Amino acid sequence: MKANIKRFLKENNGVTAIEYGLIAGLVAVAIIVGATSLGSSLNSVFTNIGSCLTSGSGTGTSCSPTSIFKAAA
Repeated sequence: MKANIKRFLKENNGVTAIEYGLIAGLVAVAIIVGATSLGSSLNSVFTNIGSCLTSGSGTGTSCSPTSIFKAAA
């Protein structure tokens, strides 16, 4: 029984697969966080553009590209 336990503790088969799994999980979390943040910013930009289009004030200073993109930052 002790020999089996020692052999089990010495073997490191599958360790690489576990490491790759952990790395893939961390990359997935990073992608999700980045996409969520980017999605919120894009939503704000498109909301501002839509407001400018529906209000008809596309030539005013409130609807300049600088103000539209600055609101998302």
